Amino acid sequence: MISGITGQRNGVVTLLSLLLLLGIWQAAAMSLNDPSLPLPAKVAGVFWRATASGELPHHLGATLYRLAVSFSIAMLLGCAIGLLLGKNKSLDAFFDNWLVIFLNIPALVTIILCYIWFGLDESAAILAVVVNKLPNVVVTIREGARALDKDLLEMAQSYRFGRKKTLLHVIWPQLHPFVMAATRSGLALIWKIILLVELLGRSDGMGYQLHLFFQLFDVASLLAYTFAFVAVIQAIEWLVLRPLDRAALRWRR
Repeated sequence: MISGITGQRNGVVTLLSLLLLLGIWQAAAMSLNDPSLPLPAKVAGVFWRATASGELPHHLGATLYRLAVSFSIAMLLGCAIGLLLGKNKSLDAFFDNWLVIFLNIPALVTIILCYIWFGLDESAAILAVVVNKLPNVVVTIREGARALDKDLLEMAQSYRFGRKKTLLHVIWPQLHPFVMAATRSGLALIWKIILLVELLGRSDGMGYQLHLFFQLFDVASLLAYTFAFVAVIQAIEWLVLRPLDRAALRWRR
């Protein structure tokens, strides 16, 4: 009962916050009366027309496909490598400088090199995104592996837990916050990289369209496409990540 009331209250607060933001935007656009800041109604009209024509869904779908593929590869490889480095001090010491180097290489440099080395194709675009995201996942999961409670692991060994049971009931609950942190930061980072990848070397996608709108100084279309993608990412957060959080942490009181 209490959790239901709290959820409703949070929903009302979220709605009021969004309405306030919309009101500030409306007031600023009306006071400036300049094409560089169009009214919310104009942006909504552009969004509706682009959606009805199929143009926005096409480019949004291309970007989401690249996001899904590159994000899945980066998370799977990053979790595996992070666990390995977190549990093996020798390997961690050997590859630590590699991680520092890759973390500090600008995304733009990686994207350009991938396009030069592998050509302006889809695989090069996805590889560029994976290479940019992978070090962040590895570092986050490595810290989670280092933080694992050795006493709990020894207890699981004493009670003769199998590998699967140990992973599900001992390791995963401790790693879960780190995995979710890598997931959320990954979604925030990876779609920005994908936009840059599309801007530089793809003929479709949200990044390609945003570059076109920039050349045309079409701010309304820029905002309409941006809000469409942000809405999808928010839907992923509410419909996928938060339910996973609740399911994984249901053992907590």
